Amino acid sequence: MSDGFALEGESTRLVPTREEDLDLLAGWFADTGFVEHWGGVPLPRAEVAAKYLGRRRPQVESFLVLAQGAPAGYAQYWRAGPDGGGIDLVLHPDARGRGLGPDAARALLAHLHGERGWRRVTVDPAASNVRAVRAWEKAGFRRVAGPSVDGLLLMEHRAGP
Repeated sequence: MSDGFALEGESTRLVPTREEDLDLLAGWFADTGFVEHWGGVPLPRAEVAAKYLGRRRPQVESFLVLAQGAPAGYAQYWRAGPDGGGIDLVLHPDARGRGLGPDAARALLAHLHGERGWRRVTVDPAASNVRAVRAWEKAGFRRVAGPSVDGLLLMEHRAGP
């Protein structure tokens, strides 16, 4: 598993990805069920290695989402402007429907608003991905635009009042 700092949720723990996670992540991102709403196309191992193992730090921070100590998904965040940025999150199909997505999102939000000082965090789920939209709403995100021409909603979470 990954080392470094961890973000703690109630039922999830997010740990930074590392090179040793390549086999796991390459397998997930090659699975059509996993990438169904993450571009919809399986990704080659080299692309997974370049994008999802932490090689883009500090611009993009990459995490394994753990549930009961077992890998359950992938999450990342990146800064986009002076007061915030965005989150992406995808759970393995076997981990969906158990409230892990909203829990992991709340752990990310606590870190981003509390420790990073972000005022605004955005996500852009496919409008057709009703499960993801509901999960983001359960985590406190609200729709602010969309769906766009490519079918994406813009949702945001703002810190404070």
